[in-house]
Amino acid sequence: MLQLDRLRQTPLVSEPFQYVVVTDFVAKDALDAARRDFPSVPGPGSHPPDRLDVRGQFKALMDELLGPEFERAVSEKFDIDLARRPTMYTVRGYTRRRDGKIHPDSATKLITVLLYLNDDDWPNDGGRLRLLRSATDLDDYATEIAPVGGTLLVFKRADNSWHGHRSFEGPRRAVQLNWVTDESVVRREGSRHGLTSRIKGLFRRPAAGASGPTS
Repeated sequence: MLQLDRLRQTPLVSEPFQYVVVTDFVAKDALDAARRDFPSVPGPGSHPPDRLDVRGQFKALMDELLGPEFERAVSEKFDIDLARRPTMYTVRGYTRRRDGKIHPDSATKLITVLLYLNDDDWPNDGGRLRLLRSATDLDDYATEIAPVGGTLLVFKRADNSWHGHRSFEGPRRAVQLNWVTDESVVRREGSRHGLTSRIKGLFRRPAAGASGPTS
């Protein structure tokens, strides 16, 4: 499902921090199948897989993302040993207007992976992730990434790995995978996201689900 050669062949960018963007990272037929099986999420925010119905071709896609070949490709690209580092992932299906604030990711994250599973175009000005040169200016960006289906972003977390996006409210499907420092991070983050997901489930809005078309 994953076109790992595209990741291996795409040059690593080093400024303002280390990152790589790969378009069409998921083979087209596999992408269509994974989008059809994208789990319904209970609302905005990040949801851990144990709170979702992860199955079918979406599960197959996640199995490959969590597999050793993708791990090796990322390790080689960023010159970092990830073999003994734990992983965790969350799923997003909906973005709130207040989402997208500038942040660098927490220091417990070593590598952040974002894989977008939206439609094949993104006509909106908002919701396009920007990799930034500072913590204060959303318009001072090194690159802007439209969250179209099959687009992969991987970056090495640093004190200056600032990123964010202009306001957007609506369906916006993404998977975030992280290699983290140790298992305590997985337990803590899993507990935090699980509690948040349960609370959001009490106030579920239909637009947050995955059954309808996305932008």
